[in-house]
Amino acid sequence: MTGTGQDGSRRTVVGIDGSPGARAALVWALADAARRGARLDVVTTFPVEVYWGDPQLLDERRIEAVRADMLQRATAQVEEVRAETGHADVQVGVTVAAGSPAAQLLAAAEDADLLVVGSRGRGAVRSSVLGSVALHCVTHARVPVVVVHPRADAALDPPRVVVGLDGSAESARALERAAAEAALLGGEVVAVAAYSPGSYWSDVYDVVIPPAERLEADARTGAEAMVEAAALPEGVPVRVETGQGPAGDVLVRAAQGAELLVVGGHGQGAIRGMLLGSVALHCVVAGPCPVVVVPPETRGERGAHGR
Repeated sequence: MTGTGQDGSRRTVVGIDGSPGARAALVWALADAARRGARLDVVTTFPVEVYWGDPQLLDERRIEAVRADMLQRATAQVEEVRAETGHADVQVGVTVAAGSPAAQLLAAAEDADLLVVGSRGRGAVRSSVLGSVALHCVTHARVPVVVVHPRADAALDPPRVVVGLDGSAESARALERAAAEAALLGGEVVAVAAYSPGSYWSDVYDVVIPPAERLEADARTGAEAMVEAAALPEGVPVRVETGQGPAGDVLVRAAQGAELLVVGGHGQGAIRGMLLGSVALHCVVAGPCPVVVVPPETRGERGAHGR
């Protein structure tokens, strides 16, 4: 199913599969769609496998019976969550698709503004920290992806949106996204720059590695320059913080109590050709709050930002 939002432009896709993680994603997506005035397309899937020697497994009537049952279950959950959250005005459509969950979600979100998934679903490895569907979506989606984690602690007031800055164009886009999210939430942006002196098995490096104070000052100056140069919504407070240590760890610590953690899909890591940067991956896996991964080129950025 494809379509436009209530204002003719905004559309969010969320995947559900009956798991608690997917239900949390639906709750978050409904609230977010209400804030944006967006249409919400709910997608659920079922597998269709080809087996040798048993063509009855591909009986069209059986497939349609499965589809109808899943549509009924998905619709019931949507209505239940709408009643619980009070977001009855959000325009919602439900689609049941046959095939791989990740592939179907990516296809449904091709012309959307946002894709929302739970951190874990009903996959084979239920104890994994990050489900394979969520990992596939943040790695391959052309639109921003929100991975909804269960909250680790109480949200702070005013709402905080944490974003990681590293001087890259990707983190500049993440900063703009974070400011747009903070504007919707009525909160502030905390822009975080990490620095690390490193650890080497030789004292000789002391003469070539700047002291921690210099690294911290450089990180702060660079982050402040990025904030100054960014085109951000008026009235959104932006605060720059620095943290010592690996960037992923610093961001996860900073995001305690935040409403959102926003990261660029790629950054200044050593392997620039990776589909998902190591910092983004760490945040998606260990985030204490919903994590927004902004791809290098955001096709739905205009609609999502409301500009």
